Amino acid sequence: MNQSNWQKSSFSSSGELCVEVRTMDGLVELRESDDGELILHTTGATFAELLHAIKAGELDHHS
Repeated sequence: MNQSNWQKSSFSSSGELCVEVRTMDGLVELRESDDGELILHTTGATFAELLHAIKAGELDHHS
């Protein structure tokens, strides 16, 4: 992902409530589309670890 445009999660519905991601200045940024002012900044490695944990179900007990 080498861009500055926000990408919507493929799991998001067509509505306004979704997670968006982009890269900016070497960091990965995440936000919710309904609150675009609040942006989480992280490294690519940390983002990859988060995705791995989500896919492995390691965070399911938080839902």
